[in-house]
Amino acid sequence: MSTIQDIFIPDLGGDTDVDLIDIMVSVGDTVEVEDGLITLETEKASMDVPTTHSGVIKEILVEVGAKVNSGDLIARVETQDESSTKEEVSTPSPVSSDSPSLQEAEAKLEAVSNANAEISCQFVDEQTICTVIEEVRIPDLGEDKDVDLIDVLVSVGDTVAKEMGLVTLETEKASMDVPATFGGEILELYVEAGMKVNSGDLIAKMTKTVVMENKLPTPAKTTAPTQTEASKETKQKSTIQEAMAKTSQVEVSANSKVLSTKSAKVYASPSVRKVAREFGVDLGFVKGSGKKNRILKDDIKAYVKEQLNKPATSAGSGLGFNLPELKEIDFSQFGEIETVELSRIQKISGPSLHRNWVSIPHVTQFDEADITELEKFRKEQNAIADGFKLSPLVFVVKAVAKALAIHPKFNASLSADGDSIIMKKYFNVAIAVDTPNGLMVPVIKDVDKKGFKDIAIEMAEISSKAREGKLKSADLQGACFTISSLGGIGGTKFTPIINAPEVAILGLSKSEMKPVWDGETFQPRLTLPLSLSYDHKVIDGADGARFTTTLSQLLSDIRLLSL
Repeated sequence: MSTIQDIFIPDLGGDTDVDLIDIMVSVGDTVEVEDGLITLETEKASMDVPTTHSGVIKEILVEVGAKVNSGDLIARVETQDESSTKEEVSTPSPVSSDSPSLQEAEAKLEAVSNANAEISCQFVDEQTICTVIEEVRIPDLGEDKDVDLIDVLVSVGDTVAKEMGLVTLETEKASMDVPATFGGEILELYVEAGMKVNSGDLIAKMTKTVVMENKLPTPAKTTAPTQTEASKETKQKSTIQEAMAKTSQVEVSANSKVLSTKSAKVYASPSVRKVAREFGVDLGFVKGSGKKNRILKDDIKAYVKEQLNKPATSAGSGLGFNLPELKEIDFSQFGEIETVELSRIQKISGPSLHRNWVSIPHVTQFDEADITELEKFRKEQNAIADGFKLSPLVFVVKAVAKALAIHPKFNASLSADGDSIIMKKYFNVAIAVDTPNGLMVPVIKDVDKKGFKDIAIEMAEISSKAREGKLKSADLQGACFTISSLGGIGGTKFTPIINAPEVAILGLSKSEMKPVWDGETFQPRLTLPLSLSYDHKVIDGADGARFTTTLSQLLSDIRLLSL
């Protein structure tokens, strides 16, 4: 017997509204486990999303150019269950097995029944209408246990749209909304504010409808509803159209997300307020699309996009800056021109770079490290190394981890409310990699626990994946500190832009042989230029100088890394 399996977007970590740039399969294609279905592109990397089941593609529910998020439904795959019994679902005699429309209807019914949902169906005006009651549970919280539930955003009887927040959770690291996985009506709530919850805990039961037009009545497999189920069905029948209308109203937003006058009262969860602080947005001027005008993350993104896309006026941009309007110039009057569209990564990363630059008070500390002995040791080891190669960057990565342990303020992030510093006890270092598709920043985890050889091998692997576009979302998450190396190209110093929520970034320029006075004579020494940008909200100038001094000492004598 065949079954229909839903394929979803995997966990994308902190990435939201990710661009879907390619669909690699078509309806009717046969796929195996791990075959790519679609290609996603974030501001850091492109990645293929593989199928988790082998079988035949029966339905594709996304399209190129769409914005997707963790948990979104990609496609449905028909799989063959060889161990299933011979019991078949009886269907009325007029059914034709080769009817594509009927197969589609059966696939949808089978898909919802696989979810262990309560289903009651009826045949009305050549339509099979099913009321489905499904459970909504706390998603996987990773290692977090007994998480505080600080807000319930809905009530029994409310109609919600897909991705609308149901509850707000708060861990030691962040606040987050748990969204509805489908649109429908809240039947029962099983949580309340102040509770401790864990992965898989039941939040609510919701109803949704599945309507198949011009289909035969529901197969005999569906049992007659009990008296209790019948009462629920009667209630649902009276609200199906109302629920659909309400859901549509929730999903349709106004043309503008900018309020002309500041709202006296703002409804937004802590996670939404955190996003607003990161973008420097006053929530009083944002028009909310949620229940009771509650502001959602998408509202903030739409607000920022609208502000950035409109010309600056005397009233300012709405982001705290009164910038003069940029005059449009016809450059062709001066000579021949060519208009080249920005790459997709430039379009995606541009707003984040702009936000980080204008919202973080950057200070850049310049210094040099004497790497003469390091370079001598590196060449000696490469001469006898088997299966790996030590680059200067390997030693810098290890030295940075040591410097972060000595100066913990650099291994931190500013809290969401801006009133405290989150000190990290792990040491993950990101490396900016130049690829044909643009700049990508994979992360080497637990650098403090790895030797030079381990770091060299891992760095080669992630750099290769980055250039081939095979990085996964997990490869780009969890960084404490970033290194941007231009040493292979040239230059003496530059100001790298901090990658929030990190508080510092190190830039490396091309090493140079210089005469250095040793007290008696000048000696030729190989020096490496260091450019450290740091967030002045978190780090003082004296701390910045101490960090580069420590890093310079570690690179000048790598024996210190073993202490």
